[in-house]
Amino acid sequence: MSKERLDKVISNLGIGSRKDVKILIKQGLVSINGSIAKDPGLQINPAISIIVIDGKQLTYKEHIYIMMNKPQGVISATYDGRHKTVINLLPPAYANIELFPAGRLDIDTEGFILLTNDGDFAHEILAPKKHIPKTYFARVDGKVEENDVKKFKEGIIIDDGYKCLPAELSVLKSAEASDIELTIYEGKFHQVKRMFEAIGKTVTYLKRTAMGGLKLDETLELGECREITDEELKQIKGSRK
Repeated sequence: MSKERLDKVISNLGIGSRKDVKILIKQGLVSINGSIAKDPGLQINPAISIIVIDGKQLTYKEHIYIMMNKPQGVISATYDGRHKTVINLLPPAYANIELFPAGRLDIDTEGFILLTNDGDFAHEILAPKKHIPKTYFARVDGKVEENDVKKFKEGIIIDDGYKCLPAELSVLKSAEASDIELTIYEGKFHQVKRMFEAIGKTVTYLKRTAMGGLKLDETLELGECREITDEELKQIKGSRK
């Protein structure tokens, strides 16, 4: 791993801003490999350096992966001038880490969104050719029937003429207001809503419940998040169609 500035490394571990870190260094509270650090710009290899702050050794993580249960009314972006973003919902410990959402959910869609600082991983799960499955629960205005299941399996043609990849539709409740579960293998703009519009029905509630083979942690309330494990990452990566 390449070397980085000491103040950047510590800040990226959620300790504080670079300004905060410089104060800690000035106070003599930071040591590297047993020696008191005096220069915030000191170049270190964080993967092998032993960093201690005020007697406590830090555990370095190059990349962080967070599962969030996104509420409605929140934008899947790092910044928005009018609306609250998923970044605004993160706990203070992540405030100085350059996290971003890997993919997006519409402002009125709830559920599983992944935040990370790993650009390569984000590209891997978002690349169209990877066909990482995404599963949704939806309430639909209109009676969804087995004939619709067949249409989704064959590939729905949406309003711009694009034929979606075959999708797996399960009807949980078939009535004037239907409940369904849908797994898609791509991520077109407003895709789930547009697919149902193509068969004359309207999505009134939408929640993403899984990405790849990893399901949303049901203990997470709306707006809550947690880091995901290496094993859970493999569940996402290993679920391509």
